[in-house]
Amino acid sequence: MSFDYTRSTGPVLGRYLEGLREGIVLAGRTSDGRVITPPLEFDPGTHAATTDLVRVAESGTVTSWTWCPEPVEGQPLDRPFAWALVTLDGATAPMLHALDVASPSEVHTGQRVRIRWAAERQGLVTDVACFEPVDALADGTWPQPADAVPARDAVAADGPGEPTPVAITPVALDYTYAASPEESSFFRGLAEGRIVGQRCPACNKVYVPPRGACPVDGVPTHDEVELAQTGIVTTFCVVNVPFLGQQIKPPYVSAYILLDGADIALQHLILDIPADEIRMGMRVEAVWKPREEWGTTIENISHFRPTGEPDADYDTYKHHL
Repeated sequence: MSFDYTRSTGPVLGRYLEGLREGIVLAGRTSDGRVITPPLEFDPGTHAATTDLVRVAESGTVTSWTWCPEPVEGQPLDRPFAWALVTLDGATAPMLHALDVASPSEVHTGQRVRIRWAAERQGLVTDVACFEPVDALADGTWPQPADAVPARDAVAADGPGEPTPVAITPVALDYTYAASPEESSFFRGLAEGRIVGQRCPACNKVYVPPRGACPVDGVPTHDEVELAQTGIVTTFCVVNVPFLGQQIKPPYVSAYILLDGADIALQHLILDIPADEIRMGMRVEAVWKPREEWGTTIENISHFRPTGEPDADYDTYKHHL
């Protein structure tokens, strides 16, 4: 699962990102004198908009760290590294980023580090590729903090340059889903063209997909029930807003469908009818994909469509909304 998180950056973060593109790090000075990077958009004490931005050094000190032995896709480095809180010279609060060291024995609290810039800078936080250990300069001194930077580099939030107006950050989540024995039975049924639920032996309610235990009585639901492939639309939502990865052009309808013989509704798509004609109580039936496309997934059912039968009376499904 993935999507692009898009946000407007505004005058403060926009100027901060512009600075990264230029190879400098800007921090915000708060009303109580703290220097924080990345800068806060509003002062935590007065709640006024941040206007005082200052430049801090590219070097700093590790204040805390943890080891990342197995990086995942999208992290700063593709090999083991340390996540470190680094207080840059001139700042009073640390920033979090990756520290490129080969093993935990090569990192410690108090360690001096500096920024390794990305080969191509775009005005994004990834312009800071990572931190790396650093030694003193040739003359035995350390890179200078903010108060030694020429005044021209201390800029207001609406200062010179063209701030990054929009930042787009890819967000992704890979997960492995382990189906329960009851859910496995449901998915195997779908692979055979059947919709399978389970019945509670105490209250006789039928749940689909199966839950393993009745939420009303708390007893195991062992009795397997094959359900009809027709049902009633109980509630629905018309999707009008497009989004990344969308496979159907809006408008379309996602609905809860109470299958005949079930006591809980199943969510699926309603197609083959204009979205503005779908209504509560409408009778619908499952439309399956071609058999050669089937797997152990609910997507074997392409969608539901109207059966043409008269609408169900509200009293027959009002307790299932």
